[in-house]
Amino acid sequence: MQSVLVLDFGSQYTQLIARRIRELGIYSEILPYNASPETIREHNPRALILSGGPTSVYGESAILPDGAIFSLGIPILGICYGLQAIAKHFGGEVASSAKHEFGRSKILVNHDNDHESLLFRNIPDSDVWMSHGDKVTRLPEGFRITATSENSEMCAIESFGSKAALKVYGLQFHPEVQHTLYGKQLLSNFLIDIAGIKPDWSSKSFIEHQIDEIRRKAGNETVICGISGGVDSTVAAVLVSKAIGKQLHCVFVDNGLLRKNEAEKVMSFLKPLGLNVTLVDATDMFLKRLKNIASPEKKRKIIGRTFIQVFEEQMHDEKFLVQGTLYPDVIESVSVKGPSETIKSHHNVGGLPKRMKLKLIEPLRELFKDEVRAVGRELGMDENILMRHPFPGPGLAVRVLGSLTRERLDILRDADQIFIDELKSTGLYSQVWQAFAVLLPVQSVGVMGDKRTYENVLALRAVESTDGMTADWAPLPHDFLGRVSNRIINEVRGINRVAYDISSKPPATIEWE
Repeated sequence: MQSVLVLDFGSQYTQLIARRIRELGIYSEILPYNASPETIREHNPRALILSGGPTSVYGESAILPDGAIFSLGIPILGICYGLQAIAKHFGGEVASSAKHEFGRSKILVNHDNDHESLLFRNIPDSDVWMSHGDKVTRLPEGFRITATSENSEMCAIESFGSKAALKVYGLQFHPEVQHTLYGKQLLSNFLIDIAGIKPDWSSKSFIEHQIDEIRRKAGNETVICGISGGVDSTVAAVLVSKAIGKQLHCVFVDNGLLRKNEAEKVMSFLKPLGLNVTLVDATDMFLKRLKNIASPEKKRKIIGRTFIQVFEEQMHDEKFLVQGTLYPDVIESVSVKGPSETIKSHHNVGGLPKRMKLKLIEPLRELFKDEVRAVGRELGMDENILMRHPFPGPGLAVRVLGSLTRERLDILRDADQIFIDELKSTGLYSQVWQAFAVLLPVQSVGVMGDKRTYENVLALRAVESTDGMTADWAPLPHDFLGRVSNRIINEVRGINRVAYDISSKPPATIEWE
């Protein structure tokens, strides 16, 4: 299988680059920016892409690739910081720009009929997405300019003349971001036309590769799987089961932080999948440890440690733990490939104890949510399971803001169920990426039956997204929101005010904690 390597310089968009490549039917992997030429050769890629990053190539903290990568004989595309690293390596100059570019910008393509750029073939002047404060100020020798913008005279460059055979290209903008109108076409031109890669990666080929990897890693050992009933853990369990069969033992933990009647619902739809599942009620243990804990980071880490302890208590002789960790979990928790900034820890990434007895199997670790669903379809799973909205690993612990009590959890469960039931009954559930209720640590004055009340405030959240990395708030109909608010205030004792969250990601995250 032909592949592409993405060298990560710390961009929050690095995984999006890999995602766009896979959308073209080409397998991609991510390595740290300082991967050696020998390591790169071992992967035998047909092309390299250098990601963006938060530093400056001229600064003391500059991070630069090994210069020998430019002698590997494969095409290289630098994006944003990657372009600047290319310019610096080949003798150009990069400096801070007097006017920064963030957001949409228009590029003008240099359509030279005598020397047409293969990278910009069939791409007109168009809008792109910028995110930079530095720019190339002197062109390296042996390169030419292929596109400009109002603020970046050298917005796109490529090796030319005596250096043409190097096939080195650079873009100041981000083709991987959806706001770049012809971004996917640019990547296709680079990977298929310039690098000559044949698209041969699919959900089916991913499954085949993972089955081989899981069998190789697990050997004859028995494996325990944490299954929550969510899309990620369920697809992971089915995939591992397909690889090792009866060696897999699944455990579903009721941690007291689930939605209303969730344990019964999950066990009922897991049964037809043929998985060996044990239900463990650990509600008292989790709630005792979370008592009086208000910090979301502390909640996540406590839940992560307790989660692993429960699994270890369920173990017999298992050596491996399966988790449904995805790319967005990883990039927001820890920098596994490059120096990207930590946003928040996830219970199944940053919350795991350092001295855990179990080794991890995470077959979905480098997939986005929609890719996981595609894998589930290829495995023959039911759409009702695959299209469930994402649910955070820490559960309602990060949706009851502030300290947890059973009473506050029950209030949230009842309100959340009303919201979700109304979404499903009106056909709106399938039109949004994720929807949920959040109980705030705020009380407000109200009037009910001519009496003054001083009760809880509830926030409703619904977003539209494709991969969870970015999201827009969903413009749900006003009459729908009014009906949901009316039902919650009338039917859930303890709530007298309902608000709707109209924040997008970024700057907010999807979850409140």
